[in-house]
Amino acid sequence: MSIGFVILLLVILTFVFILAGIPIYISLLFTGSLSLVALGFSTDTPIATIAVVNSIFTGVGNLPLLAIPFFMLAGEIMNRGGITEKLIRFAMLLIGRLPGSLAQAGIVSSMFFGGITGSAQACASCMGGILIPAMKKEGYSPNEAVGVIASASTCGPIIPPSIIMVVYATAVGCSVGTLFMAGVVPGILCGLVLMFVVLLRDRVVHFPRRVSKATWKEAVAICIDAIIPLGMPVIVVGGIMGGVMTPTEAGAISAVYALFVSLFVIKTLKLKEVWGILLQGVNSAAPLLLIIACAKVFSYGLTALQMPVIVNDFILSITESKYMFLFMVTILLLIMGMFMDGGASVIILAPILAPVAASMDISLIQFGLIMCFNLTIGNITPPLGYCLFITAKIAGVPVEKAVKGTLPYMIAEILTLLLITYVPFMTLALPEYLGMSV
Repeated sequence: MSIGFVILLLVILTFVFILAGIPIYISLLFTGSLSLVALGFSTDTPIATIAVVNSIFTGVGNLPLLAIPFFMLAGEIMNRGGITEKLIRFAMLLIGRLPGSLAQAGIVSSMFFGGITGSAQACASCMGGILIPAMKKEGYSPNEAVGVIASASTCGPIIPPSIIMVVYATAVGCSVGTLFMAGVVPGILCGLVLMFVVLLRDRVVHFPRRVSKATWKEAVAICIDAIIPLGMPVIVVGGIMGGVMTPTEAGAISAVYALFVSLFVIKTLKLKEVWGILLQGVNSAAPLLLIIACAKVFSYGLTALQMPVIVNDFILSITESKYMFLFMVTILLLIMGMFMDGGASVIILAPILAPVAASMDISLIQFGLIMCFNLTIGNITPPLGYCLFITAKIAGVPVEKAVKGTLPYMIAEILTLLLITYVPFMTLALPEYLGMSV
């Protein structure tokens, strides 16, 4: 039996387990252990046991991964501390009375919130819980409300800080800070494109238009309220750019900052609530970290079976054009995003595809943005789209109807993805300007 056939069998088996409803971490751990059997080890020998244990330990032993629970905790604190509402009011002040102003404000506030938590699901839950009922009350159809908020939530993991970028950087060994800086322009561009789609949709469905205008006194109060939460991404990004702190340290500081502000500055959080928030933060981060640990076993086994070399030779036998390779990767990742969590997909595919990209002279930073943005779009594609399910549940509409609302925005995001894929300047210009190695 050839090694190539064994690898294909293991990969297919993994997806069969996942689609059958077996938890992702168990599927990855089991097939990873089977790969050791394929290498000639017995799973009860010390060598196999040591390989599995070491892989699990190294999978979660990377210091940059600590940034994930810290950023998740910071987002939970800010949401429970009532800071989300302040961001929404500030976004509505900026938008003013544009057509579809509440939808536009939802996109802008999602960009702000994403720049704090780095999680699409957290953004969809927090923003959707506030804005979708408000949009329905103002006259938006539930489908349109879901389409706007679900799509806008995908900007979050692209604008730094980003949890999925931390996972990618850890998987391929590139700089988290450089990857963060590379996401600034694509993240803002994605938000602007979605806002443009709202303007186009307004010509068709005629969104409600706000007629009230904030007084000068109200505007000043809203801006002052927004300074505190918006200070977090400034501290995080500025600290990383200035070399003052690592992404992990930035995550810890963001959590402490959010807690201090909520407890002692705006006083919207009580000390007795902190323990519950900490537990929620652990519950949010633990599943992803468990997947990362078990995926390391899977990755170790397939690497030992020479899968990266086999995949590289196979792709080069099909095409030597990096543009065709990027197109093939885009299709693959869009399909993967429909069926698997983005973080898990990155852990499995990045160590396999990144070496191929490097051999074709594609920057690992640009390739990382392509992977992260691509898999983030999976949050609004059925059947697994987390953000789609979250917002549809909030709006009280079936998922199959909610998909119609997301379709125009999904198409716009895919076009934006293609622009980022084939115009490296969009991702690499800022880090190069800052003197970072790309």
